[in-house]
Amino acid sequence: MTRVGVVVPPANPAVEPEFARLLGARADLHVTRFPVRPGLQLAERLDAYNEALPAMIRSFGGLPLDALVMACSGSRYLLGPELDRRRCEELSAEFGLPVASATEATRRALEHLGTREITLVSPYQPWLTDHADRYWTAAGVRVARVIPVKAGERFAPYEVTTEELVGQIEQARAAPDAVLLLTGTGMPTLSAIGKLAEGNERVVLTSNLCGAWWALTSAGQQVMLGRRKHRDGERVPT
Repeated sequence: MTRVGVVVPPANPAVEPEFARLLGARADLHVTRFPVRPGLQLAERLDAYNEALPAMIRSFGGLPLDALVMACSGSRYLLGPELDRRRCEELSAEFGLPVASATEATRRALEHLGTREITLVSPYQPWLTDHADRYWTAAGVRVARVIPVKAGERFAPYEVTTEELVGQIEQARAAPDAVLLLTGTGMPTLSAIGKLAEGNERVVLTSNLCGAWWALTSAGQQVMLGRRKHRDGERVPT
């Protein structure tokens, strides 16, 4: 059986349920969480996740994994695409298995689809959204526009509801043929995908969708990233 390891920020509510649904019966999911670091500002916590990643991979002990995803986008936006990619390659060589961050997995998905332009949907605080914009631009992907998403009046990715996510994207009049990148592994997104794609030609990608696709593909499974809709309206790896 294929085994996928995932490293998750401590309070992230979305990665485990979404990865479990996306992987389905094709892989077993194994998760470890970054340690809680009270008192740190967000930027400091994100930096700490980057530094702690090797230790978190080692925390799986002797469990044989076929692929591993660092399911945190914000921390890698601070690095930029080249350093992000290089660190993933170094970890893959060190641990003898494919390792990717959520952002590197997303970059691979965009490359696989031949996508050179996105509409970035971000629940982050503006300073971190700016980092995300610069990351994708440096990766050779044109950010046609940015749509900020709030939970109520706050930038709080873990608290964004499906209704808020869909409503704010539609209120912003996202193009009917846009490639929407819903960034952030902690913002629940799967229930929104079908609604955002209904009756138009949009391609809707999310951090967790891309991470699951990359993990299955890297583990040797033949997986396409397409527009097929499952019975619950998700657009998922098939």
